[in-house]
Amino acid sequence: MVESSQAQPGAVAPPNGAGASNQVQKYELALRALEEGLPAAEAAVERTLPEGAPAHPSVVALLERSRDALLFWEVVAGDEYVVFVRPERCFELLRWLKEEPSQAYLYLSDVTAVDYGGGRPLQVVYQLWSMVLKRQLRVKAELPLSALEIDSVVPIWNAANWLEREVYDLFGIRFLGHPDLRRIMMPNNYAEGHPLRKDFPLRGRFSRAEQTRRALSMDTEDFYSPQELVFMQPEDEVGPPGPDSGPGAGGPAEPEGDRA
Repeated sequence: MVESSQAQPGAVAPPNGAGASNQVQKYELALRALEEGLPAAEAAVERTLPEGAPAHPSVVALLERSRDALLFWEVVAGDEYVVFVRPERCFELLRWLKEEPSQAYLYLSDVTAVDYGGGRPLQVVYQLWSMVLKRQLRVKAELPLSALEIDSVVPIWNAANWLEREVYDLFGIRFLGHPDLRRIMMPNNYAEGHPLRKDFPLRGRFSRAEQTRRALSMDTEDFYSPQELVFMQPEDEVGPPGPDSGPGAGGPAEPEGDRA
């Protein structure tokens, strides 16, 4: 009987030769990078504005208006322009990009964040669209780990409300001036940190047993804010409805002193 040289399903071929050894080393380095992030030395890359005006009209306008507020810009995926701005000037520039008629970025499609690990700053990302001018622009602001806060853009685009809450919940970035900054995906009493940070352990900060215990001991109230809980109280605790608050009521009850 001749043994087949084909590997059986589920079998793992042992490393063989220098090529296999290099593959194992690369695999181990990749796993380490996922866990620890890139070394700080690789992260500290000096980036400056390249010479020559870019082709994107909004980048040209930003350079002419507020060159001191721009750190650098880049083109990714062939034709997508990304502008990095100083965090303290981000709100000002974003408002100008929306309100300036020659820019007209009326649609904010996303606010998110990126954590590359290795002690590098977190990036807050704004994806803008101008439907009128048929162009898009991505704006980024980098925040050091010691100062994870930036002005909220809810006063510019109300659509940023829940988007900023998600970034706060999952990355721990605070948006100054946000009207209702609280967790939106994790419970308010979630104690393990911010799950999309690179320093967040793959299985969480607590043991599996502790996570299960906490999950089973949670009450319904843990998933709601104090403001939302007011609407969940029994009717006798909230108070009886007024004489004009029932079905078909035409408006609020008239004060006693104003009645004839």
